[in-house]
Amino acid sequence: MPFLKGGVDLGRKGGVNFANKVSIFRIITIPFFLSIVLYYSPQRDFLRFVALGVFLLAALSDFIDGYIARVKGQKTKFGSIIDPLADKLLLITSFICLYTKNNIHPEALLPLWVILTIISRDVIILLGAIIIYLLKQDLNINPSAFGKFTTFSQMGTIIAFLLRLDFVNIIWNIAVVFTIISGIDYLRKGVLILNTIDVKANPRNNQ
Repeated sequence: MPFLKGGVDLGRKGGVNFANKVSIFRIITIPFFLSIVLYYSPQRDFLRFVALGVFLLAALSDFIDGYIARVKGQKTKFGSIIDPLADKLLLITSFICLYTKNNIHPEALLPLWVILTIISRDVIILLGAIIIYLLKQDLNINPSAFGKFTTFSQMGTIIAFLLRLDFVNIIWNIAVVFTIISGIDYLRKGVLILNTIDVKANPRNNQ
């Protein structure tokens, strides 16, 4: 659960700024990517490169909004929610889409267990965030280094798939490793936060 001290306080007020609009743009690209991939066929192979262009644009926007938020000081309540949400929607949709449309890379089929690992990790993070917010009434969001590596490697898997790279299976295995490690890391930090809440709620534990 990427909610650590020193992050963005969800309790603070914040509006929609340019960095947030870039995140929203990333969400808008999802149906376009989805439509292009689903319409793809070996006879329309050029669509694979169109889909690649759309995905690269969406991936680039992830780095742009993060850079703007940090450098320009545009971290807001809305941004702390919309940025990771946009990432998860983009990646989960892309993985499911490529798994369903199994003729994109004729020599490599994306395994179902890869999809389930990615989705399970995000579901656990989401449930953890909800639990912490309900108990604490506040969240400090700050993605970990493992979380960033996970996003990067998952995006790399999608790109490698669209480029039909021979070693795409190596890339998705790397992505799975980072997905599991980051999931465990967030789970550990979430448990520490919950233990802190228990201690504060029960003063007897300090005696």
